[in-house]
Amino acid sequence: MWGVTLLETSFPDLPKRQGKVRDVYDLGDRLLLVATDRISAFDWVLPTGIPDKGRVLTGLSSFWFDWLDVPNHLLSTEIDDAGLDLSDEARETLSGRSMIVKKARVVPFECVVRGYISGSGWKEYRSSGTICGEPLPPGLTESDELDRPYFTPATKAESGHDENVSFARMAADIGADLAKTLRDRSVAIYLAAKERAKERGLILADTKFEWGIDEADGSLILIDEVLTPDSSRYWAVETYCPGGPQPSFDKQFVRDWLEATDWDKSSPPPALPDDVIMKTRQKYVNAYEIITGRDFPWK
Repeated sequence: MWGVTLLETSFPDLPKRQGKVRDVYDLGDRLLLVATDRISAFDWVLPTGIPDKGRVLTGLSSFWFDWLDVPNHLLSTEIDDAGLDLSDEARETLSGRSMIVKKARVVPFECVVRGYISGSGWKEYRSSGTICGEPLPPGLTESDELDRPYFTPATKAESGHDENVSFARMAADIGADLAKTLRDRSVAIYLAAKERAKERGLILADTKFEWGIDEADGSLILIDEVLTPDSSRYWAVETYCPGGPQPSFDKQFVRDWLEATDWDKSSPPPALPDDVIMKTRQKYVNAYEIITGRDFPWK
């Protein structure tokens, strides 16, 4: 059975920003990112969290940062390295879900790479035969593998959906050289991670990366989370069957349950029942164990 669900953290003496999942604290020369157990769906943060979700996201990001060997913002996942005066209870609560990271100037685009046609890409393809304005081969069905990885940037939204944009739009906003570097590095990382996932029995259908400029030395570094179920679409190889949507290792149970209720998606969402919480937690834990090849430490 799961333990305490962490929905919010508080360090009153530290400047704080709050995203849908992470609480971000300014430590002066570094940042502290705490992945809570909050979960969002249909642009709402739900009143019910998924126990240990934040630990899965942090553990997987740490694994991938280490495995990829790409310059990134991660300095430590040990909460004691934040230099805070913590009680034993607070230390236990924050353990496994905290990252101390470098400060960086965030590139204002999500760097999305798609190897399969799904989600918003499938919606656009059905209407225009393109993805982010780029023509795709005719005759594709939902969840088909594409002929190559497609780089489809999106604008970063503080709330609501990110907006898919063309590579030309991205290049016009941040410069052609930086845009090309981001595209090439993002595709290279996707291809490497796709092979790793395949070895573990998973398909990495698509993913999104965030990049930043290191405030200390001006270098380009990978930031935020990386290749987690919240930022990536993973499917099981053994159940893959193109022609429709695929079961994924994310909040599928949450979306399905909400769709089956009478919630109008314009008012505060309902609390999740225990069985949906349990099934969703297990999906996240399964993703961690399959990808890393390790037992999840918080069983």
